[in-house]
Amino acid sequence: MTARAVVTGIGVVAPTGVGADAHWAAVLAGTRRTGPITLFDPAGYPTRIAGEVPDFDPAGFTDTRQRVQTDRWTHLGFAATRLALADAGLPEEAPDPYRWAVTLASSSGGNLFGQRELQRLWGGPSRTVGAYQSIAWFYAASVGQLSIRHQLKGPCGVTVSESAGGLDSLAHAVRTIRRGTPIVVAGATECPLSPYALACQLRSGLLSDVADPERAYRPFDAAAGGYVPAEGGAVFVVEELGHALARGARIYGEITGWAATHDAAPTDPQAGPDPTHYARALRLALDRAAVRPHDVDVIWPDALGVPAYDRAEAAALRAVFGATTPPVTTQKPLTGRAHQGGSALDAATALLAFHHGLLPASAGPEEPAAGCELTFLRRPRPPRSRIALVGARGFDGFNSAVVLRGAAPPPASGT
Repeated sequence: MTARAVVTGIGVVAPTGVGADAHWAAVLAGTRRTGPITLFDPAGYPTRIAGEVPDFDPAGFTDTRQRVQTDRWTHLGFAATRLALADAGLPEEAPDPYRWAVTLASSSGGNLFGQRELQRLWGGPSRTVGAYQSIAWFYAASVGQLSIRHQLKGPCGVTVSESAGGLDSLAHAVRTIRRGTPIVVAGATECPLSPYALACQLRSGLLSDVADPERAYRPFDAAAGGYVPAEGGAVFVVEELGHALARGARIYGEITGWAATHDAAPTDPQAGPDPTHYARALRLALDRAAVRPHDVDVIWPDALGVPAYDRAEAAALRAVFGATTPPVTTQKPLTGRAHQGGSALDAATALLAFHHGLLPASAGPEEPAAGCELTFLRRPRPPRSRIALVGARGFDGFNSAVVLRGAAPPPASGT
């Protein structure tokens, strides 16, 4: 039989807090966690707010050697991985290294580390960079460091598809499990908050320049005007079902379907992306999960917050589900958009919703924009089918989707 892949551990390090419990509490409360950028002085930039992980101290998750060799993006990855392993009831070092693997998503790499070293190169008298510049900025740095730290020596890799990457890492984890590796660490973190990282994002023309955090990031809203950048994300322990059951692990849910497509054409910034291939990814994920569209309990969309992109996403959802979609919910206005970390965080929120038996209300829109009239979840409600569809779109045409089936709730006491 084909091996089945389940999630047994979740580690969250996000603007909503450190740990899955903190994140879930903030989601239920609808607490907005975006605000002024503090990681550097953004005074000269039109975008000056972001989602930062509050009170994050990497010393609690890494040793001194690891900290000086790596960027904050990797520090967040260290933290999320340790939290996920602990949540899964697994040791921090693999007892059988070649049967454990790690596959994370990445896009921009070590921005703060690279910024510091470039400033030293071009702004200081030494005209040199530190020895670790060659590895700390590299897009595979987090995977390499986690492989070393936790002795994850099975088939390891990095998916690079911008925001779609967080979902692609979960799909790759399932394929790795089906090839015989019982435990895979998957997911993504991101820290796109440095002067040059912000400048790169501003070049796209998709960032919000609204100064009020309460109104800066409004996906699908008539007042939408761009996204707010964010750091953080989520890491998962993905495990072969039989292996998880044999050790008595708690199971959050199963990854039952996935798909990735590409637009294969440049995006018109005025018209937005063609929804055709995103819709195809959504359909393929449902087909591979053997799920009919009307059985979907809830959808977590990409929710970029740029009008043309939001309309295209709404069009893709209607192409798959018809005029009336399943409930749609997004918490990105609360956290900001953490690129590949953001789609991983959406998957974590979906699994936590099934675990707690409550689908969270969407953080907006207040007034859906024309063409974005979806079935937004306005208040929390219990799940029905326990099936979630999570979608993500990466810049330059990447489209991904995963179907998550929440584990059955534990039996009531006394039954």
